[in-house]
Amino acid sequence: MSTTGANADPLATLGSLPGVVESVESVRKAVDRVYGHRIMRRRSNEITSEAALRGARGSAALAGADWALEEVRRRTDFSGDGEARVVGAALRLTAEAGQLLSIWRQSPLRVLARLHLVAAADKGDEVGRPRQDGEPVDEPLIELPLPDASEVAGRLDGLSQLIIAGTSAPALVTAAVVHGELLALRPFGSHNGLVARAAERIVLVGSGLDPKSVCPAEVGHAEQGRATYLAAFDGYLSGTPEGMATWVAHCGRAVELGVRESTAVCEALQRGAA
Repeated sequence: MSTTGANADPLATLGSLPGVVESVESVRKAVDRVYGHRIMRRRSNEITSEAALRGARGSAALAGADWALEEVRRRTDFSGDGEARVVGAALRLTAEAGQLLSIWRQSPLRVLARLHLVAAADKGDEVGRPRQDGEPVDEPLIELPLPDASEVAGRLDGLSQLIIAGTSAPALVTAAVVHGELLALRPFGSHNGLVARAAERIVLVGSGLDPKSVCPAEVGHAEQGRATYLAAFDGYLSGTPEGMATWVAHCGRAVELGVRESTAVCEALQRGAA
């Protein structure tokens, strides 16, 4: 998405597109329903913890480590094979995201660097900074030509300026654009998808749409499947109003599926308390 031009708030323009308005309203209603659940009023911390676990599992699944939820819950060592390290990275990112909310609006690039540092853990001096020209990128889900380092720097700066300046766009729109732009740029040498989905979570929570972080969009992205995820992302890459609206609607559906997941957790806890 271009973040420059005559329009001072391109995110607001995107938020007014046909299809996007309906997605935003549908998501808001879904979020309101889960926040109104009886269990949320008494045991929201448990719902938040479970949503974090399930969100991490969903994000890892899209990154190629599709583990059963109980395996993620049971495992304590994530230092083994490649899949285990991906799951560990997703869990660390989910935990870290909540600590970065206050920094995001002032310094989104600092937050992104921190997210990559947390995800990559011990990958040398390329960790926690945008890649340079010629450096490889390990991102098996997105098989597209890489923007060069100067384009990455320019577009990251534009995205950062938009976030710092603020926008009247709905949280869903901002979250979808942050997610899509990071997937398109793949600014780091690894874990770009995990970082993009963690950043989406930060926007949804920090905006006040999902302040208790109980609507894990990562669950919904995984449930819709890789093929649907990539097809919607093609819409983002097209830059057309229709394509952008398709991507935002996909992200909205992911949030709604995350709401459904947490509603089921609420219902299970309610049955257990009965």
